Amino acid sequence: MWFEESVFYQIFPLGFTGAPFENDGILTSRILKVIDWIPHIQKLGATAIYFSPVFESDTHGYNTRDYGVIDKRLGTNEDFKKVVDALHEAGIKVVLDGVFNHVGRGFWAFRDVQEKRWDSPYKDWFHLSFEGNSSYNDGFWYEGWEGNYDLVKLNLRNNDVIEHIFEKIRFWVDYFDIDGLRLDVAYCLDRDFLHRLRDLANQIKPEFLLVGELLHGDYSMFVNEGMLHSCTNYACYKGLFSSFNSMNMFEIIHSLMQQFGPEDWCRYRNMHLMSFVDNHDVTRIASILTNKNHLPLIYTLAFGMPGYPCVYYGSEWGTEANKQDGDPALRACFDKPEWNSLTDHIARLAQIKKNSEALNYGGFRSVLLTNHQCIFERRSEKERILVAINASAQPYTAHFDAGCGMADELITDTKHDFGGGSELAPYTSYIWRMER
Repeated sequence: MWFEESVFYQIFPLGFTGAPFENDGILTSRILKVIDWIPHIQKLGATAIYFSPVFESDTHGYNTRDYGVIDKRLGTNEDFKKVVDALHEAGIKVVLDGVFNHVGRGFWAFRDVQEKRWDSPYKDWFHLSFEGNSSYNDGFWYEGWEGNYDLVKLNLRNNDVIEHIFEKIRFWVDYFDIDGLRLDVAYCLDRDFLHRLRDLANQIKPEFLLVGELLHGDYSMFVNEGMLHSCTNYACYKGLFSSFNSMNMFEIIHSLMQQFGPEDWCRYRNMHLMSFVDNHDVTRIASILTNKNHLPLIYTLAFGMPGYPCVYYGSEWGTEANKQDGDPALRACFDKPEWNSLTDHIARLAQIKKNSEALNYGGFRSVLLTNHQCIFERRSEKERILVAINASAQPYTAHFDAGCGMADELITDTKHDFGGGSELAPYTSYIWRMER
């Protein structure tokens, strides 16, 4: 499918556009700002955008009020259609956040229950009981997502709920022409619902993508022929940065070997998972890494490992922000995109990945591994790539059987000779396309 060869760019629209945190109900066409960023996104080499929530919500986007209307703080449905059309014209696919596990207290059907209680035809859309009370003193108890009662859990066993969601998805495809969904807290979603959602995806648009937010556990329970096409690779997220911070490359390479290694028992061989170094929910990578020299290297690792990478807006030039300062700090508004040596490096990685069969579809094998260095192979039917990283402040000479004498070094567009060992300069990464 198209996503397997993609580089994603994530935008959190409410933060990106500088919208107020509370929904003030004032219609403002902020979402059109995305169009101004398209040249930057193209130059970066991204071929798909994942938009965090865009639909009418109470505050942060994940407490939906109406699945059929773009948030007034962002603009109108017509405004968002202009954005999607402009992105498609630039060759960029569009994936929206599908927040189906829960809605906001301002969701129209929940408001009806608050007003009519037992007489509301929507009382079975939620997990509630009129024999208790909520922390908001509604006069009835309801289930919230993980104890967050501003997020009202939907009853995904109710066919009317499912049909309502599916009707809105069809509208998003028919009107906006979106190319897929990222499913919020997919690990919480009813699995029968996911099976039905996959059937819908197969019907509404060729190669319509379903990528789930999964944190832990066995991803293959959700990513399979009957459910999701892909998921977030949180299992490798921590290893990516802690391998550099602890100067222990064994951590991430062992994780990748467990997931994608050559042995038949490896968990996710032939799966394409979304790799990332940060996103809207976690501290930005430039604030996590204790040594800023490692910033380009961690992106080489994220682009070189199996899967498809997703870059969070602003991180491509090294923006810093800490989770402890609250989610809004992670979802900043920038007047315009910036460009520096890190952005150059990521753009080069995106170009390399786009043109590499091995990086998109190849297997994974560890070739050389020390605490401070790693070299791994990505091999496909027609191409063999080696990715090398030296996280040390000292040069390192790597001695290993390359299986050939020469390679094209793709980051610097130079020739590399394996004779006598391969010297890796301090804080450098290399992508070698091996001669046949």
